[in-house]
Amino acid sequence: MVMDKKGFEDELRLYQEVQEKAFLNAGSKHQWFDPVPRRFAAKDKATTTILFGGLTMVQDYLVEGALSGLGYRVKNMDCPDNEALRYGKEFGNRGQCNPTYFTVGNLIKYLHYLRDVEGKSKEEIIGSYLFVTSGSCGPCRFGTYVTEYRKALRDAGFDGFRVLLFQQTDGLKQATGGESALKLDSSFFISFLKAVILGDILNELGYRTRPYEVEEGSTDAALTRCKEYLYDALSRRKALLPALLNCRKEMRAIRVDKSRVKPKVSIIGEFWAMTTEGDGNYRLQRFLENEGAEVEVQSVTAWILFLIWSGQYDTRKRMNLREADCGRQGLKGKNPVRRLWLLALADKGVRFIFQTFAQMIGLHGYHLPDMAKIADVASEHYNNQLRGGEGHMEVGKLILNIVKKKVNMTLSVKPFGCMPSSGVSDGVQSLITERYPDGIFLPIETTGDGAINVYSRVQMMLFKAKQAAQKEFDEALKQRGYTVESIPKLLANTHPLRASRHVVACTAANAVYGLPKQNALRCVTGNRS
Repeated sequence: MVMDKKGFEDELRLYQEVQEKAFLNAGSKHQWFDPVPRRFAAKDKATTTILFGGLTMVQDYLVEGALSGLGYRVKNMDCPDNEALRYGKEFGNRGQCNPTYFTVGNLIKYLHYLRDVEGKSKEEIIGSYLFVTSGSCGPCRFGTYVTEYRKALRDAGFDGFRVLLFQQTDGLKQATGGESALKLDSSFFISFLKAVILGDILNELGYRTRPYEVEEGSTDAALTRCKEYLYDALSRRKALLPALLNCRKEMRAIRVDKSRVKPKVSIIGEFWAMTTEGDGNYRLQRFLENEGAEVEVQSVTAWILFLIWSGQYDTRKRMNLREADCGRQGLKGKNPVRRLWLLALADKGVRFIFQTFAQMIGLHGYHLPDMAKIADVASEHYNNQLRGGEGHMEVGKLILNIVKKKVNMTLSVKPFGCMPSSGVSDGVQSLITERYPDGIFLPIETTGDGAINVYSRVQMMLFKAKQAAQKEFDEALKQRGYTVESIPKLLANTHPLRASRHVVACTAANAVYGLPKQNALRCVTGNRS
């Protein structure tokens, strides 16, 4: 018998009523709450190891040294790989973003190692280890993922494992509640900041030098020794100057050939995806170098400056709200002028520490980004008040990369399922590339698989970038009056830490622009003879 439409709807309605009654009569209901594992008490400091990760490998290593110097037991975790992704997908909820799968999977992978290889019991692991991760807010699920971490840990057999949540705007808050054994004083933040800045400087030196090294592997070998010098100084709380000078000596000993024409490629995008150096972004940094490119990475210090800028921007906006929050200017009980002054001081302090360390270690000609400039150029296309992902920074960086001829190609990396970054890369940036047709821009989504397809797309765009770099180099030769054959000999003894004046994106072209014009050189030679 075929049921008509009315009969079908009546059947559905009856089924709905039965289900509603069954649910309402199921007994007393309780609001769900997140169970709170035991807190990190001061008495546990000497016996508890803090697991930490999520920045670049150099920074994770140096942060371990810095916090060890403050009396904490710290272990930086390995860079997440595809095995970590498998753990994350096995124990995590469906619909999470890639950084969470990789990060929580990496944690579970390490806990399994402690249990299955080192033979530690579940109780010993839960009692002697805890994990620090970052949190966020805004139009992103990442802010709720500390609860997902607990769910995954429970399902993996580590129910009650402690997780500390580092909020971008609120400092370090224990997701587990209670008083933390972590002393968030000036020594903690300064030590952490030093490790982050030093890591950024070493990373920049590596990416600058490695593509032009004459002896393959010499840059990585020097950087390994530099990391050890700095780790020792941070962990022993010794003066950094001798370690910095030792690093400078190591980097100066590298032989380079700046006559090699290589396109410069900037990696921007979602913070974790562009920062990680493992399978989470298909190891794009090393892949690009192996394909003949020079990579420009975004510094974590720039993200700190962005957070400072955000505080300044929001304070100025709120000062103009009349009588909001029962205050005359929307900031009852607050001193906005003092807050702006402190934020401006923080900005100058971070920049001063960075440049001081950079000069001592030999990173010359490097400038931290001007956050006000980035916000200004991006504001026409992306509202500065939107903070999901990198906010307006990705838009501003692409425009400045093109207009200022900072790089030959811009590569935007974002995790599959990252809503804020997808809206920027796949939406707003299409308008930017139309308005700036000279720019070479490629957005990449990372999923943990499909590396071959990603590499193929990158190679196709990189071919265009190589042509652009070669064009810049040929134009530099023409303007300076040199031939291709003469350049290697002229640049043979180039100082590895010397930074040529920026004219175009290609490093080899800038090195040629740094040479005297051929005509002027002939005149000087003729006068001397």
